[in-house]
Amino acid sequence: MDIREYMLAMGKAAREASVTIRRASTELKNDSLHAIATEILANRDRLMIENEKDLVAGRESGLSDALIDRLAFTDASFSSMVEGLQQVANLQDPVGEISDLAFRPNGLQIGKMRTPIGVIGIIYESRPNVTIDAASLCLKSGNATILRGGSEAIHSNRALAGCIAAAVTRSGLHPAVIQLVEHTDRAAVGELVKMDRYVDVIIPRGGKGLIERVMRETRIPVIKHLDGVCHVYIDADADREMAIAIAMNAKTQRYAVCNSIETLLVADAIAPDVLPELATRLRDAGVELKCCETTRKILSNICETAIATEDDWREEYLGPVLAVRVVPGISEAIAHINEYGSQHTDTIVTRSYASGRRFMTEVDSSSVLINASTRFADGFEYGLGAEIGISTDKLHARGPVGLQGLTSEKYVVFGDGQVRQ
Repeated sequence: MDIREYMLAMGKAAREASVTIRRASTELKNDSLHAIATEILANRDRLMIENEKDLVAGRESGLSDALIDRLAFTDASFSSMVEGLQQVANLQDPVGEISDLAFRPNGLQIGKMRTPIGVIGIIYESRPNVTIDAASLCLKSGNATILRGGSEAIHSNRALAGCIAAAVTRSGLHPAVIQLVEHTDRAAVGELVKMDRYVDVIIPRGGKGLIERVMRETRIPVIKHLDGVCHVYIDADADREMAIAIAMNAKTQRYAVCNSIETLLVADAIAPDVLPELATRLRDAGVELKCCETTRKILSNICETAIATEDDWREEYLGPVLAVRVVPGISEAIAHINEYGSQHTDTIVTRSYASGRRFMTEVDSSSVLINASTRFADGFEYGLGAEIGISTDKLHARGPVGLQGLTSEKYVVFGDGQVRQ
């Protein structure tokens, strides 16, 4: 069977499975999630052996230490996978929820019911734990899913898929409700994104190149974000110590994540007071600063800085580099964010209620925060349990995508014999 036939067979099976999972009870879905957790624990030794095959191949192919670290199974990663499954099982099931019920003058009662999307294709790289995260969220939200992980994690993903298949079958769900593409050929991705007859949504999780490829090649709706160019804006009346703490955390708590800040904006009235100490702490943390001319003058006796170019305001560094710009005030900060940002996550540090409200209203991003680090833009931190990714789209799902983001709505109408005149 060639790749096209293989993928089409997988799509047909997923469509069949989506019909059965749509009507599955919450209890059955939760039992399946607990069964997957049990299978993972029971097969820990086998999973470690398969993961080691990926690690050996990764080192031989020259994968970076950072990617090897993301690929490796550890005690913490096993605990995280099992805990994540249990957390998703404990979340409220959104499927079947009816909201906005209202009576019409003719006696009809009209509302909206939350319903599964159908079949979700998920394309991801490196981290095999995404296999479990994606499977659990799709299953709980009543969707069938086709998973295509990175070739560097193929042995780990196959082993995890085996655990999932055994648990799902034992629970009585359709065996194709969660399927893993076992072909490592990139052509499998090309076929998956063309299967608009069977796949309702594509979710790419990975680098910008992957996401751009998916957007270029598919006609299926995509839930995605391309860049995480996030900002902290320190307002003129910000609490100085709070501002420094938030900026440091937003940049240095973890570098290679999409909700880490890439640009710091500071109001000129507070810049001379806050920038010297903040720059010193950033320098001590190993962060390179790329600054506007005003910032460089303020820091001329503090540390060396590079000149920020126009491209720096748009750059997602994903590393210890930070662009810094002094602006006249909140109007210019908002204008900068809306011009150069990626509509991901942005925060203001201020003691002014009016400034906070204005920032929240006018900054057009999927998450807007007041007096808190951008690092909180995360499904777990938002109380969603887990997330399938973060969306910067404006339609359907925006921000961290959890269970509700993997469902849609349909109108439901209750009558007692009405006919339209």
